[in-house]
Amino acid sequence: MSHQGLEEKLKKSTVKLLMAAAVYLPKDVKDALEEAYRREKGELQKKMLLSILENLEIAEKEKRPLCQDTGAIIFYVKVGENFPYIGLLPKVLREATAEATELIPLRPNVVDVITGKNTGNNVGKYLPWIDWEIVPDADFAEITVMLKGGGSEAVSMMKVLTPAEGLNGALKAVLDTMFEAGPRTCPPNIVSLGIGATGEIAAKMAKRGLLRPVGERHPDPKIAEIEERLLEAVNTIGWGVHGTGGGPTALDVHVEVAERHPATFAVSVMVYCWAARRATMRIAPDGKVSYPSHSFLEKEGWV
Repeated sequence: MSHQGLEEKLKKSTVKLLMAAAVYLPKDVKDALEEAYRREKGELQKKMLLSILENLEIAEKEKRPLCQDTGAIIFYVKVGENFPYIGLLPKVLREATAEATELIPLRPNVVDVITGKNTGNNVGKYLPWIDWEIVPDADFAEITVMLKGGGSEAVSMMKVLTPAEGLNGALKAVLDTMFEAGPRTCPPNIVSLGIGATGEIAAKMAKRGLLRPVGERHPDPKIAEIEERLLEAVNTIGWGVHGTGGGPTALDVHVEVAERHPATFAVSVMVYCWAARRATMRIAPDGKVSYPSHSFLEKEGWV
């Protein structure tokens, strides 16, 4: 395959990836919403959850975005040091974003900070955002796209605590954030706490925590226990499904940590609305593309 042919193939594959994220909620999130519906006793809350599930069904049937806010587009690129097409990826991801904006369509959400002018195609300075991770002795690329809605992002927080405030201060930050957020985040939510040495590290850890599937616990049993405690605590706040006062406020809480500086205890809290949209594709060294998160995309002519 020619260089140009490969570039077009990867661009088309990325458009598929964006369409999957916008239209099809990940199975773990959908399963969690269905379980919440089965367990719910409140009449109003059950109706709200049913409306969400019916919305998902309509989106899948009509192949239309499941939420009108198709979010800020973030690509998490895990790429092997021996992957032969690293240099193609930034151009491919940006051009595919512009193409997908018109095709799917996605709502244009990229606005100039000074003028307020919308670029019209979801491409601008540093957007879509690309988060890179290099994998030694590997020759593949794995790209996960996150569509991050503005409502849930608006309540995100980052603060550098003192070591004396420590872990208890971090847990309090989660509860304070969720209490102050109210129903603005379209609960039930996925909540992520990041801890690190600096503010940007904590925020990056928290954002990555949103990529972990609902129900998957941290491999460190001590952190996994904290996740369980936080999930129970958040669900006692009482906002409930879309602020109705009943049902789950959160489907899950994740905690991601990096080592910290002796003088700092940086924390960040990130929140996903129930429309926790993400999708993953994997590119082999020969250019073959597969979709671990949405395997049906591999069918020819899906787009």
